Formats: sequence, structure tokens, C-alpha cells
Amino acid sequence: MKNDSTTREHWGGSLGFVLAAAGSAIGLGNIWKFPYITGMNGGGAFVLVYLFCIILIGLPIMICEITLGRKTQKNPLGAFLAIAPHGTSTTRSIGSVFLLIALGLLCFGKFGLGLIFGVLAAFAFYFGWGSIGLVGVLTPFVIMSYYGTVGGWTFAYFIKGITQQLNISSTVEAQNIFNSFALNPFVAVFYQLMFTLLCGFVVWFGIKNGIELASKFLLPLLLLLLILLIMRSLTLPGAAAGVRFLLSPDFGKLTSEGVLIALGHAFFSLSLGMGAMLTYGSYLDSSKNIYIASLNIVFLDTLIALMAGLAIFPAVFAMQMNPEAGPGLVFQIMPVTFNAIGDNVGWLWSSLFFLLLFIAALTSGISLLEVCISCLIDEFHFKRHSAVFGVTLLVSIMGVLSTISVFDWEKIPWLEKIFLFLFNSTDASFFDAADNFSCNYLLPLGGLGISLFVGWVWGTRYAIDEIRKGGEQFSDVNFFTLLAGLKDDPNATRDSHSLTLGVILGIFIRFLSPICIIITFLHSIGWLKF
Repeated sequence: MKNDSTTREHWGGSLGFVLAAAGSAIGLGNIWKFPYITGMNGGGAFVLVYLFCIILIGLPIMICEITLGRKTQKNPLGAFLAIAPHGTSTTRSIGSVFLLIALGLLCFGKFGLGLIFGVLAAFAFYFGWGSIGLVGVLTPFVIMSYYGTVGGWTFAYFIKGITQQLNISSTVEAQNIFNSFALNPFVAVFYQLMFTLLCGFVVWFGIKNGIELASKFLLPLLLLLLILLIMRSLTLPGAAAGVRFLLSPDFGKLTSEGVLIALGHAFFSLSLGMGAMLTYGSYLDSSKNIYIASLNIVFLDTLIALMAGLAIFPAVFAMQMNPEAGPGLVFQIMPVTFNAIGDNVGWLWSSLFFLLLFIAALTSGISLLEVCISCLIDEFHFKRHSAVFGVTLLVSIMGVLSTISVFDWEKIPWLEKIFLFLFNSTDASFFDAADNFSCNYLLPLGGLGISLFVGWVWGTRYAIDEIRKGGEQFSDVNFFTLLAGLKDDPNATRDSHSLTLGVILGIFIRFLSPICIIITFLHSIGWLKF
């Protein structure tokens, strides 16, 4: 497959693109993480802050990623190299700073961090601004190495549900079942490999016949399952308390730490900074409206997150469970909750719930693989089937390390020794180390790089010119004219110096979004505390 825009495969239509991109964004972060971090940070007040952060940081960067992909019709690495093919004095200066930091860290015995900064310096010198795109390709590979582990858990729990193995009456029993499963390397690895291979199977068939076709089936099914679970959850006695908890703001329970968590999750939940939106945007033709598509993706992503809360919290409150149970809310609290409903079909509701989780994980896993596959096709001229085989194989091998290391390093002590030597790591396992490295370092750096590149290197002027191709001058509509419902009024002011949507996007992407990402990054690595 050639990488020029005339032969590159494209989505069959706007709906296919929106569903595929929304499927990438709608992952375990929406259905697994969002409910429990909401529960731990005061409910409705956290939701309001999260929605504000989605608009402040998520939407502008999503628009930029899709625009960059559509403009270049390339993967993340190829996209940056297409616009800035050579290194500049700025990238060389950045590389020099990274090199000095690396040497300093090595002198103080920080071998792992020194190695990382040395690699970043090499990237900056050799690839220039393309190093941002390279990070965008490496990030989904690292994420998929442990994401497949959790995806395998959801698949296994769906099987346990339909075989009525989740008739659990206590959280202690649920924890024992989870531990016995997750710590069994043969069973856990089997499901992890099944999940990864299924993702590979979908991308094997390409964009229209693979990813788009699967998304048109999986996303409606996901919505249907959520609606069924919400209907059952809301009919339980005492469910109203869960609805109040989710939707009634209580700012007295919202801390500054909770605000930073909302800011970080708004960024991570949209699949930003990992090259997925850029890659999917590269399969989009110039006739599509990027503003409308991005709004639809954000809307679906946020809707699913809120619907997941409505499916979970009313049932949790009705069964008098703890809404602040943390990560264990899904695999340890929900099976007990569904079993306690008392209508003798708790196994059915558990099955539907974990099928929902599995679909969410699958649609995200597909996009993670496609980023790496697209890079091999565009930059190294692989055939799609060869690229799918190679990436799936490597990700599966990395995933096995994550799966067998869950909770501790006991079964792979040689890897633990390497990590201890390099990082003096306190992470409990390779799974945790990969999660920490990707979420706390790679994703924020990738998002920051995209924001700065579009805002200051490529330039918002050229980004807006690309957006205009399918936007019918949407970027030039006055913001207040749009709010007033006068967008199509010929007498409405369309002065180029007024506060248009394009002007707002430029301000956000050049200033507000980078500042928010830097704050999120400093918080995620523990340098910013309140």
C-alpha cells in the first residue's frame, strides 16, 4: 500500500470514522476508571470539572491530531517528518539539553533515567520534530503490552459470567476468585493472547472491511448493553441515591487533587498523545468537517462515561456497597453487586457488564495496534498482513511479561533485576512499570509535543487552512454568532478579527492546552502536590 493520498485507504464515510475514533477513545478508562475515580472524588462535582477539562484540553488537541493526520495522510512519525523533515536549531538545542541531563543523571547513578534522556537526545538530533511522532508510535506499543492483560481479564470474566461462575456473595470471595485467576500464568496468558489476537484479526482486514466494519457493529452493541444495564440498575430499590451521588455536585468533597485527577483523565480518556487520533485522521478525506467529527467523538466518549456511571452507581448504592472502592470496583464489587440483586439472574447482568467492558477494551486495542501497523506500512513499506503479523507477535510477547508479572516480579526475577539496576524501581511488577511509564510520561509528553508543534512550529494558520477544507468556513464563524443561532444569517458579522472558532482554537492550542498538560504531567510524576 502506498502512502500517498491518492491511493491511501479511507473511511467509507463520516459515521464510520466517528464510530471508529469514538471506539478508540471509549476504552476501559471510561467504563472501568471513570466510575471509580468519580466515586473517590465526590461524585457530581468531579463530573462537572471533568466536563470542563474535556473542553479545555481534550477537544483542541483532538482537533489538532486529526488535522495533522488528514493533512499529511501519514502515521505519527511520517506526519511530523512530512511537515518538518529536517532538524532545526530548536530541536538541536532540545537534544543538547537532554544530553546534558542524561550525563548528569548517569554521574549520579540514575542509569535508567539517564538512558531515557540519552535516547530522547538521540531522537531529537536525528529525527528533529519527528521525534514527537516517534513517541506517538512507541506509546501505543507500550500501552498495548499491558492493556491486553486487562482486556484478557474482561474476556475471562465474561466467560465466567455466562458459565455462572460469578455467583459471589462477598467481596472476600470475589477477591479470592480474581487473585486465583490473575495469578495463574497459564490461564491469564491464554486470555491475554486471545484478546490481542482478536485485535489483530480486525486490523488484518484494513480500514473499511476491518476497523470501520467492526466499529459499526461494536459501538451500537456497547450502547445497547449500557442501556440494558442502566434500566436494571435504576429499577433497584435505593438506586436514587446512586444517581444523586453521580449527578449532584458536592464541591465540599472535591479537593484540588481531585481537580488534577479530572484534568489528567480528560486527556487520557480521549486517546490523545498516543497517535491513535492522528492515525485515524490520516484515513479521513478532505471533504469531512473536522470540527463536527471531533465534537461527535467527544460527545460519545463523555456520554459513555456518564452512562457507565449510571449503570454502576445506582446498583452499588442499592446493594449498599462502597462507591469509593477504587480499581476493585469492577472486578470485585460489581459481581457481588449483580449477584445480590436477587432475581436469580445475577449471572446474566454480570455477563452483560463484562461483555460491555470487553467491547470497550477491544475497540481501544484495535486502534493501538493500528498506529504501529500504519507506521510500518508508511515508513518501511510493509504489506498490511506482514505488519499486522509482526506487531501482533511483538505485542503478544511483551504482553506475556505483563500478564505473568501481575502483582509482583516473582516469576520473572531476571527482569526485576534489570529494572532495579536501571531505575531502582518501586513498581510492583512489569505491568505496573509499563503502565506508569506510558501514562505518566509518554502520553503527556506526546500531547504536549503535538500542541506545541501545531501551535508554534507548523502554525495554527496552516492547521486552520486544512480544517477549512471540509468545514465550509466553519472556523470563521463568530463564536457568539454561533451561540445565538445566527451562523447562517448573511447579516451576521464574520469579521476576521472577531472571536471566531479558529481564533479560539489557536489560543487554546498555543497557550491553555500546553499549560494544562504541563500541570497534569507534573502532578502525574509527583512533582506537583496540593
